[in-house]
Amino acid sequence: MKPAMPVPPSQPSPTPLAGEGANECWRAFNVKFPLRLALAMLPFLAACTVAPKPQIALPTCIPAIVPPVAPVAAPFSVSKWEMLPDWHAVNLKPSWDAFMQGCHTLKNKREWKDVCARANDLNKADNDALRVFFEEAFTPYQVFNPDGSDYGLITGYYEPKLAGSRVKTARFKYPLYAAPDDLLTIDLSEVYPQLKDLRLRGRLDGHRIVPYFNRAEIDEGRGALRGRELFWVENAVELFFLQIQGSGRIELADGQLVKVGYADQNGRPYISIGKKLIEMGELKAEQASMQGIKHWAEQHPAKLAALLEQNPSYVFFRELPDGLSAPLGALGVPLTDQYSIAIDPRTIPLGSPVFLSTTFPNTTEPLNRLMLAQDTGGAIRGAVRADFFWGFGDQAGTQAGRMKQRGQMWVLFPKGAEPALN
Repeated sequence: MKPAMPVPPSQPSPTPLAGEGANECWRAFNVKFPLRLALAMLPFLAACTVAPKPQIALPTCIPAIVPPVAPVAAPFSVSKWEMLPDWHAVNLKPSWDAFMQGCHTLKNKREWKDVCARANDLNKADNDALRVFFEEAFTPYQVFNPDGSDYGLITGYYEPKLAGSRVKTARFKYPLYAAPDDLLTIDLSEVYPQLKDLRLRGRLDGHRIVPYFNRAEIDEGRGALRGRELFWVENAVELFFLQIQGSGRIELADGQLVKVGYADQNGRPYISIGKKLIEMGELKAEQASMQGIKHWAEQHPAKLAALLEQNPSYVFFRELPDGLSAPLGALGVPLTDQYSIAIDPRTIPLGSPVFLSTTFPNTTEPLNRLMLAQDTGGAIRGAVRADFFWGFGDQAGTQAGRMKQRGQMWVLFPKGAEPALN
């Protein structure tokens, strides 16, 4: 699980997690609900205002009425295999390996049980046999945006390497934090099933739940973060981009590489600093890649802290076992280089095979392959929207930082579990 890369305004922009103009009570929750749900919550909220000395009091005001967290209607249309570009020519073996990784988690779900069992019985299959398997077990559905268009933004992410230390030194002075003990996750789904995909983040202030500290406040030392330092790194902007990627490796002085992965987030909305630099006139749209932003940071060190604070979102990490082959995605399985993508799970079911038709970064060379939806991201919002996992290291980082392509997507649904269409 990860937040995604910023994109220039010439491309579709990530939808912010909280809208502009929300009132102060609403910002405390960082989400917005439909009117009918707000009304349904009135008794619950009112109870919080009359109970004597409640230990945790929810806000007594009614939230605003714009629902970015409400499930997105699945804009699918039944397709045919021959509509998938290069379907009969693509190499399915790497896709198969990623698919089998996903089955470790999916095999216990009703709609996946039979598919994963059949896949497990398929031994040493060649490309033709794999193609037959997918055609017999799945039905392809093309994905459309709410406006009826079938193209969307495809970005990239990767697993970076940072030099670091387990102790603070003159060289390594920027901390990588584990999730703090005062960070609360509020889950109302048992009371309101409509909120099953909603997790609020906050902290206690007396008897009130308020938003958790933003990036600037955390950098100032606010919050229960003393003693939660996992590692210290030497570069603030590299740490910032590690948070955007959501996972990485820390190289210690003895050469040891330690994997770190996403643990939690402070609940604040993600704001693109690339877009901010464009608005400030510091960069042109075509310069606002990861590499372009890093170059700007090198040229303007005195302005860097103020820029980074424009994104109030902050990611906390955990140290991962050495034996993991790759970072864990939101599905809970290791990602597969160049065959796993992050998607918006409100539209694309997590774990699904997704045929992606796009182009390689900064080229018109076709990139058509069967991917697996095994991760999510804070800035991955929308139907035809994906973040392509390039793998580990500098070369993967170069590709990820340059990738802002147009693309089309087809979701493969297990037969018998297809979406209901109006």
